[in-house]
Amino acid sequence: MARIFRNIQIRLKRIRQANLIIIDDMMFMAMETNEANLFFQLVSDLYEKSSVILTSNKGPDSWGKMLGDQGIATAILDRLLHRCEVIHINGESHRMKHRESVFT
Repeated sequence: MARIFRNIQIRLKRIRQANLIIIDDMMFMAMETNEANLFFQLVSDLYEKSSVILTSNKGPDSWGKMLGDQGIATAILDRLLHRCEVIHINGESHRMKHRESVFT
């Protein structure tokens, strides 16, 4: 158990020291409250220290429900959206663009 904890600490240290963090498919699945709290702590640690690129198929208005706590969602979004550039892309998934539907 101590070795696992040490490995986690080493990885978190590397993430916190990175100049750029890319988080893909954020909010793909709902988070438990403890996961949302840990994510808030990570975002707070990265705030104004690292650049963050984040992709999500959910709009900010859905994050409170997905995180299970509107307060945590607001705090996370406050830090992520401060001094950011939001690029909103509407369209079909590039993975499904040229495939026939399995449901037809």
